[in-house]
Amino acid sequence: MAEHVIKLPDVGEGVAEAELVEWHVKVGDLVREDMLLAAVMTDKATVEIPSPVHGEITWLGAEIGDVVAVGSPLIRLKVEGETAEEPSATEAPKAIEEPKPEPAAKAIDATEAKPAAPAVAPAAPAPKPAPANGRNHFPARSQLGAPRAEDEKPLASPAVRLRATEAGIDLRQVPGTGPAGRISHEDIDAFLARGPQAPTGAPGLARNTSVEDIKVVGLRRRIAEKMAVAKSRIPHITYVEEIDVTAVEDLRAALNKQKRPDQPKLTLLPFLMRAMVKAIADQPNVNAIFDDEAGVVHQYGGVHIGIATQTPGGLMVPVVRHAEARDIWDSAAELARLSDAARTGTATREELSGSTITITSLGAMGGVATTPVINHPEVSIVGVNKIMVRPVWDGTQFIPRKMMNLSSSFDHRVVDGWDAAVFIQRIKTLLETPALIFVEG
Repeated sequence: MAEHVIKLPDVGEGVAEAELVEWHVKVGDLVREDMLLAAVMTDKATVEIPSPVHGEITWLGAEIGDVVAVGSPLIRLKVEGETAEEPSATEAPKAIEEPKPEPAAKAIDATEAKPAAPAVAPAAPAPKPAPANGRNHFPARSQLGAPRAEDEKPLASPAVRLRATEAGIDLRQVPGTGPAGRISHEDIDAFLARGPQAPTGAPGLARNTSVEDIKVVGLRRRIAEKMAVAKSRIPHITYVEEIDVTAVEDLRAALNKQKRPDQPKLTLLPFLMRAMVKAIADQPNVNAIFDDEAGVVHQYGGVHIGIATQTPGGLMVPVVRHAEARDIWDSAAELARLSDAARTGTATREELSGSTITITSLGAMGGVATTPVINHPEVSIVGVNKIMVRPVWDGTQFIPRKMMNLSSSFDHRVVDGWDAAVFIQRIKTLLETPALIFVEG
């Protein structure tokens, strides 16, 4: 048989390495051409690796979470080829005979078997019943888990006693399985795994001492690394403001009733996006990327809004490009398309990069207030909290209004607290008087 080596392919765009995030095969598997073998991740794009040949997996060159260089051997397969060697006629019977370990045993008759009997260790005699007043009663009692008397000292080595003391365990409560009820480390392990003796009135309640080790790989590793960079390098300032969204919600409901079949259903986010575009026109410094190593702020004219989206694999941020050139309906359509692509894993590298400011929203689970982490290297993020109906004093009486908090964070190296407040107050005005969103100029 010949050997075929599959190397990590060049996935393009200058990527020199990728992280192995999934194996679809294991050593010994038979695979067909075009069958998926593995998946690797670069940035936030996942690339699947198919098999170019039929063969049998003989070697896997990495573990989940390993970072592999492009061109490195990843998989070895045994394939049929011109140099393949067919099994010889003598090898096949050998493989069949190997499972029969003692073919000659049948030829030994009964008279020959008798001398061989002493080679087998004689069975141990059955233990005699322990006398009622003897010390041999300890194993039976301790195996039942019965507590010892107050003045009775359990049998255990100094190491076992020290371990029990450190764990806060009363050895009198631990069943011992050794001679004379002696307690071993295995008995301590069994006691800890079982937990303390539950009261008779609460059966089934016990401590759970299990620990599961979960390796941080793939998208979760990317998220962890990016959050660590953002929190360690960006001095955050978070500004929370309450907004009355009753009017914009009424407008949204009215527009949804009149929308054409080919138009998407409107949520609050397209209105927020349009409000952000108008607010950024007055304060372009919040629509920027800070290269802190070069000491340069890249302030953008185009508004490319990242939308933090929860997916089965973790948080992803697809980007609505040039939001300044999109109306409410176009913003809603692009938002729906990108969110669906992110959740189904079909978003491209370009669709997941290039944002200049980000919106994060937990929808109905948004809570009263949050402290959103800036999407590094941006300088601003706008956080949406849930809408709640609350009584609001209008000067003469309390009336029910739909209220929502915006929790937004800014890079305090670039955006002053005053500028952050002015930006959010401008968004507040636009959302509370939604007609202003549609006024040009």
